[in-house]
Amino acid sequence: MSSHERSGVAIGFSAFAAIMLMVIGVFQGFAGLAALAKNHTTIYAATGDKTYFLHLSTSGWGWTHIILGVIIFLAGLGVLAGQVWARTVGVILAAISAVANFAFIPIYPVWAIVIIALDIFVIWALTTHGRDIAA
Repeated sequence: MSSHERSGVAIGFSAFAAIMLMVIGVFQGFAGLAALAKNHTTIYAATGDKTYFLHLSTSGWGWTHIILGVIIFLAGLGVLAGQVWARTVGVILAAISAVANFAFIPIYPVWAIVIIALDIFVIWALTTHGRDIAA
């Protein structure tokens, strides 16, 4: 295959990664809104544990997730539009999202692990097939 020909599978992975970035951004936003709307609910009950080294108030976690979600969503739109800068930003933001959700595991483990798995897939898809969507 020449350098100008693009695999349909590679383009599909790139488009899927872009859409997953947008979905991760929405999920992050939902997690943040849940934290802000229902301050100190059972979902965030572990935030009262003062022994956790990343103790943030519920609203602190909420704003962290909302801001991260908006930026990730915008990067997903950029990747879908074929912007080179958006691929780089998408990989960096997916890595930041994975680290942030790793820190979030003691608070809401299932949600955090699902988002980490999605972040890893997005990083893989953007680094191996990211340039194919621009073509």
